[in-house]
Amino acid sequence: MEHAQQLVPRRYVALGGQGPEDVVADSRGRVLTGVADGRILRLDGLADPATTRVEVLAETGGRPLGLELLADDDLLVCDAERGLLRVDLGDGLVRILADSVAGERLRFCSNTVALADGSVCFTVSSRRYPLDQWIGDIVEHTGTGRLLRLAPGSETPEVLADGLQFANGIALSGDESFLVVAETGAHRLTRYWLTGPRAGHTEPFVENLPGAPDNIWRAGPDGPVWVSLAGPRLAALDLLHRAAPGVRRAAGRLAVRAPYRPTGTIGVLAVDDHGTVVHHLTRRRSGFRMVTSVCEAAGQLVLGSVWERGVALCEPPAGK
Repeated sequence: MEHAQQLVPRRYVALGGQGPEDVVADSRGRVLTGVADGRILRLDGLADPATTRVEVLAETGGRPLGLELLADDDLLVCDAERGLLRVDLGDGLVRILADSVAGERLRFCSNTVALADGSVCFTVSSRRYPLDQWIGDIVEHTGTGRLLRLAPGSETPEVLADGLQFANGIALSGDESFLVVAETGAHRLTRYWLTGPRAGHTEPFVENLPGAPDNIWRAGPDGPVWVSLAGPRLAALDLLHRAAPGVRRAAGRLAVRAPYRPTGTIGVLAVDDHGTVVHHLTRRRSGFRMVTSVCEAAGQLVLGSVWERGVALCEPPAGK
């Protein structure tokens, strides 16, 4: 891991809603996000505080998490309560694409990406804990996360990979030969091959990350994969993950009942398609906590957080 640069904040943009968990940028430098009350918001004019405005585009009726913009300006939404959705950004119409797999309700869809063939891949973080008890899965280390694929015209997803540790963010390689999936509970990025001799197999892509990877995003095939780090790596948690399953289950039950406050250490990474870290930015004692997403827009890094009531705008990294 390369030496970290300082993550330098510029300003904060309040949204009037709790928990902009994922942030994605469109081709015009606008940022879309979803908040806890179900609204999908768009932030425009981020380059100038005097022109910045927040617009409501739709309401999912659930809890939107990961987002993916489509070429026709529709939006894919992983909703923790309703499943995989497609939102028409023109009229706000919400359509459910999938809400179950093999007869099991999708209760913790996390993030999604669209492939060139029209199929959609998406992650499920946990089959045991719902969103409001996410920390239980991280502590218990359940390994019940999944990577799913919905074929064009289908309503039934297929399971591409199972046994993932809190599967979270997802992005395509530049040539669409593989997917990068964040395993939050394992502090790693995992590669799932879509083509070639290892198609259908998973393997480590970047391991031993300095924090818990959450949502990941890339602007296009030539840009890096940006990775948000929701919190620093904790030695006590690593030790617990090596304990017996019964011990971890008991700890998970305790964790969901205990008060939680994120640390003030935040960070983001950027990696290339070879798994090389090209940028690592971090900040200690940050007032903006629990960075769960990052994207580039209007010449700055935009940070989202499931904890905060707005987004943070930061200086982009120095070029290499």
